This record gives sequence, structure tokens and C-alpha cells, in this order.
Amino acid sequence: MSNIQETIRSGKLPQHIAIIMDGNGRWAQQQGHERTFGHKNGVEAVRSIIEGAGELGIKYLTLYAFSTENWNRPKEEIEMLMGLLIQSIHNELEKLIKNHVRLMMTGRLSDLPESCQNALQDAIDRTAFNDGLTVVLALSYSGRTELTDAVRAIAQKSANGEITPSEITPETISNHLYHNEIPDPDILIRTGGDYRISNFLLWEIAYSELFFSPIMWPDFRKENLFDIIYDFQHRERRFGKTGEQVREQ
Repeated sequence: MSNIQETIRSGKLPQHIAIIMDGNGRWAQQQGHERTFGHKNGVEAVRSIIEGAGELGIKYLTLYAFSTENWNRPKEEIEMLMGLLIQSIHNELEKLIKNHVRLMMTGRLSDLPESCQNALQDAIDRTAFNDGLTVVLALSYSGRTELTDAVRAIAQKSANGEITPSEITPETISNHLYHNEIPDPDILIRTGGDYRISNFLLWEIAYSELFFSPIMWPDFRKENLFDIIYDFQHRERRFGKTGEQVREQ
């Protein structure tokens, strides 16, 4: 157990951590390699973060793996990423099962190649009853797309007479998101040194604590995650209240 891990208070753990895994391509180029080299090395960072989150007892970990905008990347890079996804699932599945990790996916599954859909669905089905950490892969995902799909579903219900416009509340919208059963992220982390949300969980991160790390994703490890959680535990989350009100609770 690392020194920083020992200082983390188990009674104040975040339920849900979301991560924008940025910097793979730049990391590779800085070392004189093609961008794909960075994506392949990023798998080790994923493995380390899943391990660390599981050690602490985190309930949910959402990883931004492929956005809807990423379909605009070069065809060769997309094909490599899809192949890497399938390979990683095959390589890691037994370990996930052994460690009681449940795998889920958020985004438009039907956008992915059929081979990716099949590999994902198999892994989701085989880990469905695991009761440890839930890892959610955001694939062909964007916050605006999720909200668009939610609005369309609500509009259809309104057209069918199931709900009136005046009955629509923030809870209505939340209930029509891809995974309304998962709590909103307590922490959003972006690696790679940029300070952007990049269309990720736009509704769900309304009250998330934001952390921007200069570390490129392939170099990010569970010790870096522990540092962020330690910082999180020393932040005051007010949710619109005053600091005095929070401290009196």
C-alpha cells in the first residue's frame, strides 16, 4: 500500500470517478513514435486505474474511450483503436471476472463495428453479476448526443400523451439518459494538460469536482489517482449552500 493510499479516508470516498483519458497521441509523438503507439501503451494506464479504484472500493469508474467526434480521425487510427478494444477485452476479461469487476458501456453501441459490438456484449454479459467496481466504457459517446437522445425520447412521450411539457423536470431528463441508475460523478479527471470537458457527461458533471492533470494518459497510474482522491477529500462541496451550512450537517 502506498503512503498516499494510507491517508485516504474510507468514509469519504467518491462513489463515481469519470476520466477523460487524453494525451496518448502526443505522448507517442514526443517519443518519436506514431500516435498508435500511445494508444497501445494507454492500456497499461487503464489497467492500473481499474486496479487502484478496486483497491479503494470505488463503485463506478467511467472512462472516455472514444467520442462521437473521434469518428472524424484517420481511418487507419480508428481501425487500430477498434482492434485494440477487442484485443484488450479478450486479454483482460478473465482478470475482470476474477476481481469481481462489472463492465458496462455508454454511448451508441450500434455505431461500433459488429466485431466490437460482439466482444463488448459478451464481456458485459459475463460480468453482469459481479459486485465490485463497475467500469463504464464511453464509446461512440458525447454529452450532446446523449442529451439529444434523451430529449427525443421525452418528446416522443409527449407526442404520445404520456407526459405534458409542464411535467418535465430535471429528474425527467436524468431518467432518460443512457444510464440513469448510475450516480453522477463526484470527480472528473482529465489527463494530458488540456482544460476542456470535450463534450463528456455534460449533464452528469454539474456538481463534479474537476481535476486537470498535466500527466499524459500512458504515464498516469493509480498513485496519481490516489493523489487526486486525497485532494478531493479536502475540498468542501457546497451544492449551492454556504460553507457554514455544510459544516453544520
